[in-house]
Amino acid sequence: MLGLIIGLYTLQKKHVSFSKRVFIGLGVGIIFGIVLQLIYGTASEVVVTSVEWFNIVGSGYVSFLKMIVMPLVFISILSAFTKLKMTNNIGKISGWVLGTLIGTTAIAAVVGISSAMLFNLEAIQIEQGEAEMGRAAQLEEQVGTVENLTIPQQILSLIPTNPFLDLTGARPTSTISIVIFAAILGMAFLGVKRKEPQYAEKFADLVETFYKIIMRVVTLILRLTPYGVLALMTKVTATSDYTAIWKLGKFVLASYVALIAMFIIHLLILAIVGQNPITYVKKSFPVLAFAFTSRTSAGTLPLNIKAQTNNLGVPEGIANFAGSFGLTIGQNGCAGIYPAMLAIMIAPTVGIDIFSPSFLITLVAVVAISSFGVAGVGGGATFAALIVLSALNLPVGLAGLLISVEPLIDMGRTALNVSGSMTAGIVTSKATKELDMTIYNDQSRSVVE
Repeated sequence: MLGLIIGLYTLQKKHVSFSKRVFIGLGVGIIFGIVLQLIYGTASEVVVTSVEWFNIVGSGYVSFLKMIVMPLVFISILSAFTKLKMTNNIGKISGWVLGTLIGTTAIAAVVGISSAMLFNLEAIQIEQGEAEMGRAAQLEEQVGTVENLTIPQQILSLIPTNPFLDLTGARPTSTISIVIFAAILGMAFLGVKRKEPQYAEKFADLVETFYKIIMRVVTLILRLTPYGVLALMTKVTATSDYTAIWKLGKFVLASYVALIAMFIIHLLILAIVGQNPITYVKKSFPVLAFAFTSRTSAGTLPLNIKAQTNNLGVPEGIANFAGSFGLTIGQNGCAGIYPAMLAIMIAPTVGIDIFSPSFLITLVAVVAISSFGVAGVGGGATFAALIVLSALNLPVGLAGLLISVEPLIDMGRTALNVSGSMTAGIVTSKATKELDMTIYNDQSRSVVE
């Protein structure tokens, strides 16, 4: 691993592009992990100990990214106000971001339903082993928490009651709460600027100073991306249970067919608003590759925002709104495709006709609404599935059926979530006529500039 890291560093010194180094780290990590498993096996002491050391690089990188998420969101949105961006159309921006996220999630639900039907997926086809039974028991315990939260309660949980606590990321809705808090401070700044401009100018200078420092920290961390991807991908391929993947291959295949189909829909949406989808794929690759390997939308946020602003021409304020809201609202993979597929698989076990128009319309509506409410109960595919299954009166314990292949499917889901938030940023920028086409079309720009 140390030799591979040195090899990547050598490529950096030879000025090989950032995207190519991320791709190389991804490919080499896959090969290295498979080789380790073929030689030693998944549970051998050699692999377990090695992965523990690899985590210093992989998990360490993810921790650095999570460290900077809250300061980045807070200062970037506040900076957008002090630079007189978003002043007159903050309502329009928020509406477009949320509308795009929730709208694409509804489409993702239809895609998930279609894939499950195409592959004739049924819950009774899966053998429940110890892992599945254990997961089912855990989900049964959690469902009470989900059922006790109404949509109004979930919306109220977004409002910051203690912004200093939220800056620590203590609550599932902390990121959205910080967005709201920063926006309130920004509007207060505009009020002071009208009445006492001398104080507003001092505040703006202070915010700009902090912004420059935070963005420099982000750049320093993002330069570690190829190494983080290498270590994370090695861990995934070295420790994956390929026997379980083989047994559940049909379900894995159906999931990835749905995920890829939805990603293509993202590209079609970009084409409809007049953007080159191929350019988007090239420029978003480092972000999506990291999201795929790390399985964390929050950890990907700094890379997401930096790519939107540096590579895709999205203004800082819109990029932060789209990236931050996309962490907990309208996740196309976790809150769209996954719950819809599970519902189609589980519904026949309680005698529901999955081809019934009323059931399908209700399912899509519940998925779309629940994608907003996931933030109130912690986010993620599991909670999204619990909300949807509970709302449809389906047995929630069966949501743990795919626990054996969950990590593999979750990789694709996370990448799609991040793509959805980036798409929302571009669409919103286009709608508000703030997208910088020069940056979007510039093939020489790097995400870590």
